[in-house]
Amino acid sequence: QVQLVESGGGLVQAGGSLRLSCVTSGRTFGGKVLGWFRQAPGTEREFVAAISWNGGITHYADSVKGRFTISRDNAKNTVYLQMNSLKPEDTAVYYCAARPANSGSHYYTEQYEYYNWGQGTQVTVSS
Repeated sequence: QVQLVESGGGLVQAGGSLRLSCVTSGRTFGGKVLGWFRQAPGTEREFVAAISWNGGITHYADSVKGRFTISRDNAKNTVYLQMNSLKPEDTAVYYCAARPANSGSHYYTEQYEYYNWGQGTQVTVSS
């Protein structure tokens, strides 16, 4: 069973930065596509960013493009989300997700495409 544990959330002022981390268990981290999603109160969970199994390909939601950066360290079984120029509308619980890579796609943007999820970390951006 793959387990994912997020950390790094907190309270930050608008314009500030945070770096989220997600450590995964298991010996097949390098063979997994990883993603970040977020859910604000009263809204559905939405895609934020994804990264291919080797880190060579990344994809972002339009709302975070140019401000957020997803990266991974396969030696540490960890995926990161660097968030800069934060806005109040970025306030949400952020979740990391994982699934095995296959030849069909380098990344995935839909919740149902991911098999394993973390418990989430709260990010609050004050105005």
